[in-house]
Amino acid sequence: MQNEILTDVKRKAQQWLNGNIDEESKKQIRHLLENDENELVESFYRELEFGTGGLRGIMGVGTNRMNIYTVGMATQGLCNYLLKQFPNQEISVAFAHDSRNNGRLFCETAAQICSANGIKVYLFDALRPTPELSFAIRHLGCKSGVVVTASHNPKEYNGYKVYWEDGGQIIDPHDTNIIVEVQKITSVDEVKWKGNKAEIITIGDDIDQVYIQALKGLSLSPEAIKNQNQLKIVYTPIHGTGVKLVPMALKAIGFTNIIAVPEQNIPDGNFPTVHSPNPEESAALNMAIEKAKETGADLVMATDPDADRVGIAVKNKEGIFELLNGNQTGSFLLYYLLTKWKENGKLKGREYVVKTIVTTELIAKMANDFKVEYHDVLTGFKYIADIIKRSEGTKTFIGGGEESYGYLAADFVRDKDAVMSCMLIAEAAAWATDQGKSIFDVLADIYMKYGFYKEKLVNLVRKGKSGAEEIQQMMSSYRSNPPQFINGSAVIKIKDYQSQKEMNFITGTKDIIRLPKSNVLQFLTADGTIVSVRPSGTEPKIKFYIGTKTELKTATDYRRTEKELDEKLNAICKDLGI
Repeated sequence: MQNEILTDVKRKAQQWLNGNIDEESKKQIRHLLENDENELVESFYRELEFGTGGLRGIMGVGTNRMNIYTVGMATQGLCNYLLKQFPNQEISVAFAHDSRNNGRLFCETAAQICSANGIKVYLFDALRPTPELSFAIRHLGCKSGVVVTASHNPKEYNGYKVYWEDGGQIIDPHDTNIIVEVQKITSVDEVKWKGNKAEIITIGDDIDQVYIQALKGLSLSPEAIKNQNQLKIVYTPIHGTGVKLVPMALKAIGFTNIIAVPEQNIPDGNFPTVHSPNPEESAALNMAIEKAKETGADLVMATDPDADRVGIAVKNKEGIFELLNGNQTGSFLLYYLLTKWKENGKLKGREYVVKTIVTTELIAKMANDFKVEYHDVLTGFKYIADIIKRSEGTKTFIGGGEESYGYLAADFVRDKDAVMSCMLIAEAAAWATDQGKSIFDVLADIYMKYGFYKEKLVNLVRKGKSGAEEIQQMMSSYRSNPPQFINGSAVIKIKDYQSQKEMNFITGTKDIIRLPKSNVLQFLTADGTIVSVRPSGTEPKIKFYIGTKTELKTATDYRRTEKELDEKLNAICKDLGI
């Protein structure tokens, strides 16, 4: 079997050598053929999959790598679909990129191909946050949009995310239909490479100003900001796109004491000061926390390279900076939004919030308490955007989010927005301070009222072809032989989002899950624990989301109760063998 794979890989590599690609790429292919069969196989054993959101992969030469040719073929497929979908109409597409290596190259390559196909292009003049691209699509009346980013992935990666005219990432039927068109492009010779400058319009500060004004209109506590405008906020873009717009948004609503981390204010696709530019990882905030200690700051915020995710650190009751996880930040932010919407008389009975199925159930509990409708959707912000689209004109979106540090609080953007989130988190911190409370005090209030919810995410990394096969086998094993007990508590319900079936072992009933099919399993136990298992759609990982809860009687019990929950989460992981 291995010999067959190697033979096929060498055939594909030779096709590239014989094709119309640049000499440097040919040189790299020859090097792989002569010196590195393993890397040759990884580079050519399959086509880089244009998935339901676009492309993401390691940069390099080959069919399974991010390069101008795989980007070009994907773009030609997108163009072909747009031309079929909107016949005899003017079509425009907005393009943006983050700070990753080759980001500008890939973005300009794709823009040229669109223009060569007679499609008008709006191209940002330099790196911009992903949420601003979503905003620009709607503002400019585009039919589609593309952002070149690999979000929070390591520096070796880049990606290509496609958006539709509503400003949300593509979903059914457009995702599957675009995939069909992309798969029809089998050669670089089928791509229209020669662009038309007349079809490319540069955009930049003009969109920035409109976007910031829209964000400014979301402010709910102007008096609190006025009273606490000197709140010391350390912010780092971790070498990414938030460097300009996050401070701009904070200043727009009145904050005056924004402290930078100079070493990380420089956009750089090598992310030299961090191992990974992922605010979900504590090490990514180390420099910002040190800056906060030096300056006596009150709040630390860090965004990923394309500024759609934000991680925060706040002072705990002992005065030490502590990182909040994505569920904690999301719960704090949503509690603030719900509270202020109610206080400001904005709850009219048609409002709703949205979370993903792997995000804390605390959000659902709060929504119910405020008598606000809530929706559960599959993992991926595109599904939150879809709910917003389908509710347009009939219901009002308050906010939504996912445990992976992505939040949204307005419908003029249709993807998670860390610029917006940073602004509102800072405002919520000022609101808490104005009441003589810290963010930790507010979290304790939330837990005492609704229950102390604690979650843990475990990622098992399995790289390459063999890793993908191992992840597939693990999911098959969980389906054929699901656990009956988890940490001594009986599994009372299993939800399989692939088969769209929910089995309740107490009642013996089976229900249909009315969400799109997805390779996700959930195990619910008698003690309220929820374990969700899913392969990542963008990284070589299988993810385990574990959530549990208990009662918090008093704020003084916070640490003891948290320790008990952490011990329980660790015991669950041990029981699952992860």
